[in-house]
Amino acid sequence: MKTGQVAADAGVNVQTLRYYERRGLLREPPRRHSGYRTYSTETVAVVRFIKRAQAVGFTLCEIETMLHLAGGGPTGGQAVKKLAQEKLRDLESRMESLRAMDDSLLKLVDTCDRPARDRDCPLIKGLSSAPNGTGI
Repeated sequence: MKTGQVAADAGVNVQTLRYYERRGLLREPPRRHSGYRTYSTETVAVVRFIKRAQAVGFTLCEIETMLHLAGGGPTGGQAVKKLAQEKLRDLESRMESLRAMDDSLLKLVDTCDRPARDRDCPLIKGLSSAPNGTGI
């Protein structure tokens, strides 16, 4: 398969394929005598995997690790499982933070029409009481 066909079938652009090659996520394909890259049909599946893994929150570094582990035999499966469990914990923590932000914003929205002294906004209070007003 040529570069353009792989990109179209995988739903990415050509620059994405080349970037994945530079990052080591895809093996550099052999070239024809004409200089065109020749990809295997497996490349489309790998690119789709990368995009789906990114969509659920994995970084390219984590994806690279999973791809490396995928060919690692029986122990690779356990390592991928551990990585997925760590990602789940990370996502749960982020969701908890987002829920807290959601609660704060809902309180603000519910009190926006009140006079300033009667508004309840833990988000603004928290940010304004943090060092340098950054909330960090």
